[in-house]
Amino acid sequence: MKRRPLAATGIEVSPLGLGTVKFGRNQGVKYPQGFELPSDREMRELLALAFGLGINLLDTAPAYGLSEERIGRLLPNSRHDWVIETKAGESFHDGESHFDFTASGIRQSVENSLRLLKTDYLDVVLIHSDGDDARILRETAALDTLLHMREEGWVRTVGISSKTVEGGLLAYELGCDVVMAAYNPAYTDELPVLAAAVAQGRAVLVKKAFASGHLDQFGGTDPVGHALRFIFAQPGATSVVLGTINPKHLRDNVAAALEALGA
Repeated sequence: MKRRPLAATGIEVSPLGLGTVKFGRNQGVKYPQGFELPSDREMRELLALAFGLGINLLDTAPAYGLSEERIGRLLPNSRHDWVIETKAGESFHDGESHFDFTASGIRQSVENSLRLLKTDYLDVVLIHSDGDDARILRETAALDTLLHMREEGWVRTVGISSKTVEGGLLAYELGCDVVMAAYNPAYTDELPVLAAAVAQGRAVLVKKAFASGHLDQFGGTDPVGHALRFIFAQPGATSVVLGTINPKHLRDNVAAALEALGA
């Protein structure tokens, strides 16, 4: 897969990214079916397969349970072969999400991610919104703290995993390079964020491309292909983050993406 520039950051990412929530957490998730966490061997093999298929973008977060720690232990190839995107502001323990957007909370989260991922820098750190995007961006220290950590060299670029159009647009206004926004054939509310990315030279990482596994919402005989064609028709979609622990699904997703991209 031909890599794409992540705004003007100098980072290049594959048009498909691998979401890793299923690497570390199977409680409190919105997928239609339950699942077991993969073994270390299964996870190593899936990461190697992803890289072999051309994927270099990994999406993780402290809220994904053991995901960061397991990636830090099991990541194949050189760290520099991967673009690691994580988040700050949300953690998950005792079966519940907990949010902390204070300066100390954000800095501690990033420092913990660096330790768990066994790296001295993070390519992308996104604020993990609780849904009140505008308040987080305007009234908390979360963004300023990440921007300071970017200046200090711990983070290459920053943004927000937003829940609202207002939040995505405001993030660009306040100097973020990247927004993670939801977009699929059954949910187009955040299309203005993708349009703004094109107009302003910013990047969008698309989440919930398959509606968290609820592909029946899309109809038709090829819902995966339909979703990817629909999303990649938007020039603002830099990369689509898809979470899977199934090697066949990963191969099929890559094949469908290549077809949608005309590659």
